[in-house]
Amino acid sequence: MSDETREARLRERTVKEFISYAIGCMFGRYSLDAPGLILANQGDTLQDYLARIPEPSFLPDADNIIPVLGDDRFEDDAYGRFRTFLSLTFGPDRLDENLAFVREALGGKESVRDYLAKRFFDDHVTRYKKRPIYWLVSSPKGAFQALIYMHRYNPDTLNTVLTRYVRPFRDRLEADVRVAEGELITASASAAQRNKAQKEIDRLNKQITELTDWERDHLYPMALQRIQIDLDDGVKRNYPLFGGVMKPVKGMAADE
Repeated sequence: MSDETREARLRERTVKEFISYAIGCMFGRYSLDAPGLILANQGDTLQDYLARIPEPSFLPDADNIIPVLGDDRFEDDAYGRFRTFLSLTFGPDRLDENLAFVREALGGKESVRDYLAKRFFDDHVTRYKKRPIYWLVSSPKGAFQALIYMHRYNPDTLNTVLTRYVRPFRDRLEADVRVAEGELITASASAAQRNKAQKEIDRLNKQITELTDWERDHLYPMALQRIQIDLDDGVKRNYPLFGGVMKPVKGMAADE
């Protein structure tokens, strides 16, 4: 292995560890203002965090739900919060430069947003040897995804995912369909523009159908159950309780 390759791999590993630390700070597991673990007990809340860190420089997510999507749909999604974290840690004047550095360190083939949406969870599962502490709520094809921190999970978490995130997200997709449909009937639209609008309508409608079916068959029924977990049972026992709602992890099914 050449020195250049070795250096690139070290840089990639270091940046991924930094991103993982940033996600931990978003959930309150870690803090920029104090060493060690902050929230690491079952049922810990933002109030518990503030009791230990009264004036945090970076405030953890309030509801323990961080969307990870391929585009900008929520102000408090993982990418938006990572930008804020990066700005706080290295300065706002170097934000664009540091985002470019992170992207290049990750291989340069995808945006930081895409890494968070498509690869972070898999890397996290590998890092924690198939016992992830950040869980990925995901519709079957990933039209909607959100991370939650298992230590802050409570029986109302899935209902919050549904009412504060999934349904509003679907409403926005439906609004986008109406906009695209308007472009189809615009007299001045070219054939290419109409074709592009139709493809966008088809794409959005597939996502809407996916979310509607997922809510009906899995998310809503499971939210009604208000499932309790016991951290002492371990990840392997708790994660499979949410089959159909969490992204499947090979080796984590109840019968594996």
